[in-house]
Amino acid sequence: MLGDGRVTAFPGKAARLRQLLRDEHPLVLPGVFNGISALAAQAAGATAVYISGAGIINGTAGYPDIGLLSMAEVAQQLRYIAGAVAIPALADADTGFGEGLALERTVEEFERAGVAGIHLEVQRMPKKCGHLDGKQLVTRQEFVQRIRAAVRARSDPSFVICARTDARGVTGFADAVDRARACLEAGADLIFPEALATEEEFAAFARAVPGPLLANMTEFGKTPLIDADRFAELGYAAVIFPMTGFRLALRALQDGYAALLAAGTQRDLLPRMETRAQLYDLLRYPEYERLDATLATNGGTT
Repeated sequence: MLGDGRVTAFPGKAARLRQLLRDEHPLVLPGVFNGISALAAQAAGATAVYISGAGIINGTAGYPDIGLLSMAEVAQQLRYIAGAVAIPALADADTGFGEGLALERTVEEFERAGVAGIHLEVQRMPKKCGHLDGKQLVTRQEFVQRIRAAVRARSDPSFVICARTDARGVTGFADAVDRARACLEAGADLIFPEALATEEEFAAFARAVPGPLLANMTEFGKTPLIDADRFAELGYAAVIFPMTGFRLALRALQDGYAALLAAGTQRDLLPRMETRAQLYDLLRYPEYERLDATLATNGGTT
């Protein structure tokens, strides 16, 4: 809408994401879950963001991350988020919301929503968070078919298809490697090994899988916290921090609401708040007002 800022579709975002994956070592993608969190990440200096499926479903509907939103509901949230910022976004597409033609439609709709790429996981429905036990996987062949369908469905050849393998905690490390290699052969652009348990496993996976790799640095899961610079040394192209911002915001909300209810006033909370001016600056409120005034003036001329 506004020339160099908020846009409905930003030409070249997928190609830009690919360039960043090549040039930044590694590419750090903060996790975002709505438009304002994406704007905050962009303002902080992020060159790309990761749209967390858990963040969307937890934050939008208050549901756990078990696949209870439809493809259309998620796609609408992606439109808001991708449209809020000029930087590219990699989005969580869960299991693809179906197989075959249904999965291909998911790719089409997510691409239309303006994201620069997606990742697809190997789980069966009902899916679980990748760091929980009790997950069930589709077969290696079924997973490869998902990746092939996604590659076939994209209209922009730069649109990034990432394959997430959850096999490490279910069928073992070797199977995770085998599935990753098969997905690369099927056309995946990026491989996401979920829930590796040690730094040594990340190193071993990088040695075993000859392709661009993405690491997940979620908190309170099965993976130890490892710095982005160390992932660069291990050979990873990208690192996502999917729920860091969400957890920070949620703790601030809970603490703030508790203090408000206890005191009956927000007076002592003011130093912890974003001011009205700061919020309007982030939203580019004055530019919208100027554009609205210009359109109204132009509309009144003959």
